[in-house]
Order: sequence, then structure tokens, then C-alpha cells
Amino acid sequence: MPPTDAEAATGQAPATAPHLRTTEAGTDGADTLELRLPDDFVARFGGTTGTRTPAVADLLDGVGDWGPTLTPVGAFQLVPVRLERDLPLISRWMNDPAVAEFWQLAGPQDVTEIHLLAQLDGDGRSVPCIGLLEGTPMSYWEIYRADLDPLARHYPARPHDTGIHLLIGGVADRGRGLGSTLLRAVADLVLDRRVPCARVLAEPDLRNAPSVAALLSAGFRFAAEVDLPVKRAALMIRDRSLRDLL
Repeated sequence: MPPTDAEAATGQAPATAPHLRTTEAGTDGADTLELRLPDDFVARFGGTTGTRTPAVADLLDGVGDWGPTLTPVGAFQLVPVRLERDLPLISRWMNDPAVAEFWQLAGPQDVTEIHLLAQLDGDGRSVPCIGLLEGTPMSYWEIYRADLDPLARHYPARPHDTGIHLLIGGVADRGRGLGSTLLRAVADLVLDRRVPCARVLAEPDLRNAPSVAALLSAGFRFAAEVDLPVKRAALMIRDRSLRDLL
């Protein structure tokens, strides 16, 4: 997959399958239970009428049930994509030139739709999500089982390895460290909600220095260079055992 721009359009195009992508994250999920979502968030994202749901339950311990987490920049939550609700917004983001360079999903709305359907109609190993910050949709994420993904052919995978991809949608949200904060937050959410998972992975293009730097700031370590079908990637890992040290 092509590289991600960690601060401008954090994300990655697929390496060998149509669902791989990376990101940046923020805080411990310990105090998530007391958070109250804004009313406009509940109105927009709380209902199910007229929306497409995934064909099968996800293999990631119910991403949609992870709930909100408190970060230094506000309450953040991952909400699984519903096609009828979210496709126009995601497609608009994908057509931003800064995003399109890395995700390679620019074009008519059906280009993004095909990409999303590959996950929504898949076997549950990848969950596309909208990221809401203080109730406002501002990012697109893919949370996936790296150990069940074609990526696992290219590194020593362990059971329940979980990968993350991120795209920050709004230009105003880019270039100010927000990606690093959210990468840490989401990586910590994965480790908090997926007890069997010992590692969170990302695989930006090795040439994408800003993305690698953002992941390092988010507590990931550089593990190896990996030759993927369309790029040479930096395998970045956030270890459960090191999460309080990095």
C-alpha cells in the first residue's frame, strides 16, 4: 500500500487486500465509562433506520461497543461505518488531493463504496469506522486483524495482532499533532478492549517520515522494514508490555 501522511491524511492504501490502513493515538481507556456523548451525536449516530450493517459480527471484540474514550483533545469514539449515512462524507475525504495520493480511492462515490463493501460484506476481520471528536465526524479508521490479513505473510504474526489505519478528514485538523494523539488513544482502546491482543500494528511507507515520526510519538516502536507487494513499509508496533513506558 502507498504511504500515509501522518498529520495531513494519516492512512495507507491496501498492501495486498482492499482494507489495510494506518494512524495515530492518545490515552488510557480507564475513564471512558463516565463520558456522556453530545446530544447531536446521539441523534446522528444512535439510530439504525435506513443504514447498512456489516454482514457478519466482527472478529475484533465488537468495535462498535468500545464506547468513547477521553483524550487530551476531547471525547473520542469509533463508530462503525454505515454506508447510507457515511459514504458521501468518506468519499469527499478520499477526493482530497492530499488524501488521494496515499489512499488511491479518488473518483466517483462508487470507488469508495466498493472499498467499504469489501469490509462490510467480508468475514469481520476488518471494521471501517468514523472517528468522532466531541461528537463531530473528523476521521476515517480501519481496525483489522493483522494476524488474519495478507499482511501476516510478511512478518512474524502473533495471534490477535491488530492493525490500524487512519485518515484525518478536515484540513483544519491536520498538521497540529492531532494524528499522534488519536493514534495513541485508539491503540490504547484496542489494548483495553481486546484482552487477547498483545500488539497493535501500523505499516506506513518507509519513505513517509512524518507518518513514522507520528507513530513513534504515539508510543509505537520501529520493528522492521517489510517488503509488501506495492511498497517497502516500516512495521511499527505498540506493545502492551511497553504501553506505560513509551
